[in-house]
Amino acid sequence: MSFFSTRGGAAVTASQAILYGLAKDGGLYVPAMFPPISLQKIASLTGMDYCQRASTILRTYLEDYTIPEIDAALAAAYDKAKFDDPAIAPMKRLDEGTWVLELFHGPTLAFKDMALQLLPHLTTLAARKNGETREVSILVATSGDTGKAALEGFKDVPGTSCTVFYPSDGVSDVQKLQMTTTGGSNTHVIGIQGNFDDAQTGVKALFSSAEFAGQMDKMGKVLSSANSINFGRLVPQIVYYFSAYADLLNAGAIKLGEEVNFVVPTGNFGNILAAYYARNMGLPVKRLICASNRNNVLTDFFRNGVYDTRRTFFKTTSPSMDILISSNLERLLYECADRDGELVARWMKQLKECYTYAIGEQRQEWMNDVFDAGYCDDMQCADEIRARFEQDHYLMDTHTAVASHVLREYREKTGDLTPAVVVSTASPYKFAADVLSAVAGSDAANGLDAFECSEKLEQLSGVQIPQQVKALRSLPVRHRQQCQKDQMAAAVLEAFGK
Repeated sequence: MSFFSTRGGAAVTASQAILYGLAKDGGLYVPAMFPPISLQKIASLTGMDYCQRASTILRTYLEDYTIPEIDAALAAAYDKAKFDDPAIAPMKRLDEGTWVLELFHGPTLAFKDMALQLLPHLTTLAARKNGETREVSILVATSGDTGKAALEGFKDVPGTSCTVFYPSDGVSDVQKLQMTTTGGSNTHVIGIQGNFDDAQTGVKALFSSAEFAGQMDKMGKVLSSANSINFGRLVPQIVYYFSAYADLLNAGAIKLGEEVNFVVPTGNFGNILAAYYARNMGLPVKRLICASNRNNVLTDFFRNGVYDTRRTFFKTTSPSMDILISSNLERLLYECADRDGELVARWMKQLKECYTYAIGEQRQEWMNDVFDAGYCDDMQCADEIRARFEQDHYLMDTHTAVASHVLREYREKTGDLTPAVVVSTASPYKFAADVLSAVAGSDAANGLDAFECSEKLEQLSGVQIPQQVKALRSLPVRHRQQCQKDQMAAAVLEAFGK
């Protein structure tokens, strides 16, 4: 399987796409084709555990990795000591026709673990396969969850380092503590004075800077990414959509070949893009419903075909979705443009220079054949958390609640009662203050810190506080570095002691 840049660059292997993260022309690597998975093969997944399902899917893309290499990497990534549910990505029934795919049972309590527990193994293998002897230096921009998941995945992995940039005032208290208390001799955490889009733009600029690459090379380092711009982040996410379908078959909720809808809380567009890739491979998916918070640039894009970032940026109670520039949308644009890299490059140039682009009516209709979109503000999000807790006895975090609300609106608007899976991306205890306020009233969290909110929420809900959250209380803060958004290169060099 070869991989091409969304902006028309030359082909590379899977291991090269994973090792280098971003194409030299600034584009994202995409597979030459979508390997088909037959209904018969999907049926066979029902008798497999999660690692076996993952191996079945991954080997179709990672052709320059051997099957024993893939299986060993999966066994290490999804070690049951790291995940608090043996199913790894369990499905929970919410109501008649609605299920929740829980992706937060890993070490950092967020869906990013599903890929970032695996990526370090794929990266180190890729370095060996391509004769790369320099240290693989991972640069990450995070809106809250990717950072800790990357740090945890790459912590003390020989031959690598991991540097994370996060918006200083744009993550929850628990998210910040998870990152800044991280140990490991090869980890660096840097807060920037700006938002996630500033962090992500800055990281991309570092990848495209020949001067910075030269500075890193002199230190014996080569840049790579753990953001979802890296195909190595995306491909493990395809797996859990197939796994969810297999679990629905096992539960008797659907019959083989019946379509389902997936509703995905969306910021950088990687999670829902993985569902689109699964659909193109043959997974019976009817609609992919893109759920946004008040930063609803994607909702507007799917409704009118214009991507326009010239709008107010809002800090919300679902901070991992506080994003205006959704990088992975470029991969969908590539398919929408019939794989015309020059056209995609033109759109991305317009976005950089004019902050907007339009894809035209025909291409918008093409997208609307598969995608629907909606959004939810903070008040509606809180109402949804409370309603699902009171009516369905299910406690969800702020991001999952956005998806749940958007699904209800979608069904009211369309009358489409196709079985639906709400993709749950984080533990409610990562956002305990906001979840507590939603369930117990707006004053319930007043004067309480994140840990006191967690304790009160546990008493109220009966849902146990994860051990990872309890442990944060006594961990020392190890990372205090801060920088301006235009000083990220200098901050990296400072972190490395240069």
